[in-house]
Amino acid sequence: MESESGWWLITHVDHARLAGAMAEAWGNTQFRKPEPRARVLHAITHHDDGWLERDARPVVTREGRPSAFSTDLVGKYMAFEELELEEYLEVRERAVKIIAEQDTYAGLLVSMHTYSLLTDHADPSKITRRNLLLLDSFLVRQRRFQSELDARIAGDRSLSWEEKSGERIVEHFRLLQACDNLSLLACVAFNRPAQLLHPLPLSDGTSREVHVTPLAARHFRLAPWPFTEKELEFMVPARHLERKFFATSEQLQRAFERAKVKTLTVTLTK
Repeated sequence: MESESGWWLITHVDHARLAGAMAEAWGNTQFRKPEPRARVLHAITHHDDGWLERDARPVVTREGRPSAFSTDLVGKYMAFEELELEEYLEVRERAVKIIAEQDTYAGLLVSMHTYSLLTDHADPSKITRRNLLLLDSFLVRQRRFQSELDARIAGDRSLSWEEKSGERIVEHFRLLQACDNLSLLACVAFNRPAQLLHPLPLSDGTSREVHVTPLAARHFRLAPWPFTEKELEFMVPARHLERKFFATSEQLQRAFERAKVKTLTVTLTK
């Protein structure tokens, strides 16, 4: 997130941990809690673990800014012209495989999330023909991998029929999307009304959209309220860089490594 004097940088992994903490608190008499709980929470908490090495080497855009998710990209996710797509897809593919090796159910949710990011929420209008072929090939591999994971989940006797049904898997994918979206809104201190990406399931079998209203920096009101407590606070580590532009990625990396880790507070209110 851009500040008056520079940038607040939060890693993908820490953003995902925040999303996981939100998912752990999710559910009340109105909103259904996820089951199988541990496996869904694992997917949400660790969905960006594949970014650990990449985030240790931050890069700059053509304008000399940190290449990072910002307020300007909320709702459209990613400007393809600002990234090296081949490297980006390698990171995304690795992130999916890391989780799938740990837990098949979680891996499927992360793959569905990744596929959605690169189809439903990304703008490919400025992508080159070569990169478009790379993207298409990546999406085909993800769909094939999802079919393999589906088959393994179908034979998993530790899961109930309902937990491995297509409807329940989509429900948990949408919860991942919602918590990921809410975490991103918090990390960039989004200052306009928004709503989480999908209607979320209620205990009576229906679904409701959750609206997010900013009250202050990283302080939001959610309606309807999907948690039990009337107010929740979360902590997320961040580094503040005291300059707007960087000549090279190496200069940005040195500034990132020197910056002290500070704690930002995220507040959600009924």
